[in-house]
Amino acid sequence: MLEKTYDATTVEPKIAKAWEDADAFRAGANAKAGEDSFTIVIPPPNVTGSLHMGHALNNTLQDVMIRFERMRGKDVLWQPGMDHAGIATQMVVERQLMERQLPGRREMGRDAFVEKVWEWKNESGGLIFNQLRRLGASCDWSRERFTMDEGLSEAVVEVFVSLYKEGLIYKDKRLVNWDPKLLTAISDLEVEQIEVNGNLWHLRYPLEDGVTYQHPVAFDEDGNPTEWEARDYLVVATTRPETMLGDTGVAVHPDDARYKEIVGKHVILPIVGRRIPIVADEYPDPTAGTGAVKMTPAHDFNDFEVGKRACLSMVNILNVDATVGIVGNDDFMEGLTPTREQEMVWSELEGLDRFAARKKIVEILEAEGLVDKIEPHKHMVPHGDRGGVPIEPRLTEQWYVDAKTLAKPAIASVREGRTKFVPKNWEKTYFEWMENIQPWCVSRQLWWGHQIPAWYGPDGQVFVEKTEEEALHAAIQHYISHEGPWKAWVEEKLENFAPGEILTRDEDVLDTWFSSALWPFSTLGWPQKTEALAKYYPTDVLVTGFDIIFFWVARMMMMGMHFMKDENGTPVEPFHAVYVHALVRDKNGQKMSKSKGNVIDPLQLIDEYGADALRFTLAIMAAQGRDVKLDPSRIAGYRNFGTKLWNATRFAEMNGAANDPHFLPETTTLEINRWILTELARTERDVTEGIANYRFNDAAGALYRFVWNQFCDWYLELLKPVFAGDDEVAKKEAQACAAYVLEETYKLLHPFMPFITEELWAHTAGEGRERETLLCHAAWPAPDFADEGAASDINWLIDLVSGIRSARAEMNVPPGAVAPLVVVAANGVTQERLLRHEASIKRLARVESIALAPEAPKGAAQIVIGEATACLPLGSLIDIGAEKARLEKAIAKVEQEMNRIASKLANEKFVANANPDVVTAERERYGELEIQRASLDTALKRLAEAS
Repeated sequence: MLEKTYDATTVEPKIAKAWEDADAFRAGANAKAGEDSFTIVIPPPNVTGSLHMGHALNNTLQDVMIRFERMRGKDVLWQPGMDHAGIATQMVVERQLMERQLPGRREMGRDAFVEKVWEWKNESGGLIFNQLRRLGASCDWSRERFTMDEGLSEAVVEVFVSLYKEGLIYKDKRLVNWDPKLLTAISDLEVEQIEVNGNLWHLRYPLEDGVTYQHPVAFDEDGNPTEWEARDYLVVATTRPETMLGDTGVAVHPDDARYKEIVGKHVILPIVGRRIPIVADEYPDPTAGTGAVKMTPAHDFNDFEVGKRACLSMVNILNVDATVGIVGNDDFMEGLTPTREQEMVWSELEGLDRFAARKKIVEILEAEGLVDKIEPHKHMVPHGDRGGVPIEPRLTEQWYVDAKTLAKPAIASVREGRTKFVPKNWEKTYFEWMENIQPWCVSRQLWWGHQIPAWYGPDGQVFVEKTEEEALHAAIQHYISHEGPWKAWVEEKLENFAPGEILTRDEDVLDTWFSSALWPFSTLGWPQKTEALAKYYPTDVLVTGFDIIFFWVARMMMMGMHFMKDENGTPVEPFHAVYVHALVRDKNGQKMSKSKGNVIDPLQLIDEYGADALRFTLAIMAAQGRDVKLDPSRIAGYRNFGTKLWNATRFAEMNGAANDPHFLPETTTLEINRWILTELARTERDVTEGIANYRFNDAAGALYRFVWNQFCDWYLELLKPVFAGDDEVAKKEAQACAAYVLEETYKLLHPFMPFITEELWAHTAGEGRERETLLCHAAWPAPDFADEGAASDINWLIDLVSGIRSARAEMNVPPGAVAPLVVVAANGVTQERLLRHEASIKRLARVESIALAPEAPKGAAQIVIGEATACLPLGSLIDIGAEKARLEKAIAKVEQEMNRIASKLANEKFVANANPDVVTAERERYGELEIQRASLDTALKRLAEAS
């Protein structure tokens, strides 16, 4: 006999071990001959990571599809793996060294530090995989890959060298996001915008000797200038006075009438003395600040672009740690002949932290009368998400990928429908980014990661090859074949057996996203032509969050289509579909964050409610394009759903239901059995279509309705008289049918709730028998039964009883009260049904008698069922006057709350200034109140009909 209660904490580890012992998730397990493959590559979590709600949703949806297709007999591979997470991992290990008071990475050197990182990875990395196992993720764990393993490293080198030799990877001096704490370039994804309270400094830049212009100082009501004053200076507004040391121009809009006459003139940069031009460019906004913008091309992304258009020089005035570095800076000194006083000021600024330099520069400018005004200014400042300090746009020489060229085939693939986004609206986001794509900076100034396969000769000549040996060979050929000063030097090194002194390895490593861009094919063994690559590439679907469409999805598309070709040389996309899931928010719709204190730990939820309850909750709430608002009470509710199935199985078992291998649905004779088999087939179709079309919430919803409402609430209830009766033939059929429907239900529910269904499957094999296969390898149900007559008949009964129950609940009828039922305008079919189901109607709807009548009796609630009207006289059951007063009071209260919310939503200031999540919550609350009012109105209307 099945245990009285389901204990997830006991069952889940047992089932997980059974899967592991059977190697149930290996690639190709349960595959039928001739079936297609079905592949998903897991979005590789960081080796430093732990399971969060985004992971839980992402991997639950992947696992639903993987289990579904495995049961359908496809050759399934769910490829797991982890990302080495360059910056994050390096920080973890550096912090650990500091905590243990061990030498830092620079003290121990590169090789020793990297060895420490590998030690940490082998001991502590990969915790998240064990957590994914707890969630029930059915990956082929034997095929686990790591972006720094030998095979993937080979793929990275192959791609880098190939792209370099094709001219698609190159070195360039451009602005990058620079983290002055971690001392490396970082990607846009690793930058977060933080609002800070700062200032807007309006600084006066003197015009070159003898130059003045008329600047408007008074305006009429229409904004037209009425008074002017002669000025020999320009006012520029900035939030970063410290960068003025690197200014090489001032930009104004070409249509800004205030400055037309001085475009092409020059200002003298305070403190520095550099003569810099006033240029016209579309970038400055004439309505913002003063309309004149200082240009620091080496320290601002927008200024960099203006600088390129206007041919401004680029002067970097900050060191890698964001301290001032101008003394001995050739770019800074170019064209300057400083006075002794200037040199003294520069020496005071030299080495200052950027924020200390800001304060000092403002003091100097104020002393010289060059600060026009200072305004408080709240603005967004980009911070490194790892280092936690403001990033610096920094002009450095880095390695770049020609993303624009690589993007073209990837754009065409989505345009032509070979790769589809679900929901489709995400294609717009993809196109907007891809069609405006910038060169991709792939070098990072770190030690943990794939070291760039580039070596430099004594004159700086670069040699990019797969190995140092190949690079050395290329270098020797280069220098020996070219006459020049280095030829003899190289020949001497070779004669003295010191070829190791000829080349120096590039110290930088590649951006983490570079290796993960190769994920769909590198994990399958590329660049080797492996059996797995031939069988499982291209993959079928990628499941991901919208936030990495740019950084991962697009790059996988670019790399996959460049390196993976069919036999005709046609690029092959890495996946057929990209399913973009939404965010998991808290129950109020707020984004989860540590600062808000509303982060929900999925592992705690698994501990409390079980993995199945969490999985089913996430799936049933995963409507396309809609964020998941996760309330732990919902998880408790879906744990009850699992309990409901468990109890239904136990009830069926107690009433003799048992697996009958000879049961055939088409041989059933009882209408109630033929009804449930028809509804089962409908549910099978709904679940199959839902999963196949990425409508996971529809599939889960269909299962919920079938299990809770149709099977538990109605089928088992209607079977009670059969189980308790003396008709042994009918009883035997009911027992076999109930067991059969349960088995099919376990199969349908398995992708969503794998643990409880696997346990029930094993338990219900039959006394003394074992299942031939695990449930995860059972054949997916195929709908092939339909009895529309039985379905129509029983659904009519359900509608009638449900209608009566709703009317009783709305009218506040005491649960124990019984009443007569009067049916008006019933046709022959309805009359026959009333007679045939009389016992069930009386028992389930608490009806004492059933009568037919030509018209509705006075004082009755009315329920329309098809062509007939079921009437429930209420006069003897409730105090109609008191009930009417109660309903009117409840309606008034709901309307008062609706008016309050409507007033707030009609307030444009509230809608514009309130947190968007708050506005959304108010709108949703208004919708809930509308539903409440409609229900109360219906009840009041029924009372009116009954009075």
